[in-house]
Amino acid sequence: MLELAILGFLAERPLHGYELRRRIAALSGHARPVSDGSLYPAINRLRKAGMVEQRAESGTSAARRNVLSLTEDGRGELHRRLRTPTDHDISDSTRYFTVLAFLSQLPDTSAQHAVLRRRLEFLEQPAGFFYEGDRPLCAEDMDDPYRRGMLVMARATSRAERAWLRETLA
Repeated sequence: MLELAILGFLAERPLHGYELRRRIAALSGHARPVSDGSLYPAINRLRKAGMVEQRAESGTSAARRNVLSLTEDGRGELHRRLRTPTDHDISDSTRYFTVLAFLSQLPDTSAQHAVLRRRLEFLEQPAGFFYEGDRPLCAEDMDDPYRRGMLVMARATSRAERAWLRETLA
């Protein structure tokens, strides 16, 4: 997802590494911080693959900064990743939100909607955090107030997301 976020943000405009890291951290939240030790190797992989270019530019002081920009190959890779996210990209909320953050970069609305339909299909499958045999337990089945809280919040979030998806696809 880190590479997708790099490609997505650079599709919006060229950025230097610090600004890119700041934007990715804001997108992924405090639960998944982005370290220089993961960001810069990912940038280097994308540079070696010809998807990102780096150029030095004068900073506000004497220091020069490296500005990153997306190549046409990088834009093509971004579109490919957005058009065909993995099943894990659809089922994991954090990964899906990264896809969703850049989905408007796909020029074809039908391709965007295909991704949204996959997410809606996933959300409409019976699922749960806790099971009794093969049957997912619902909030009303829970004696534990914290587990009940988890299920109440998950149900509300899922209901809101499904409503938004249906409205967007209509």
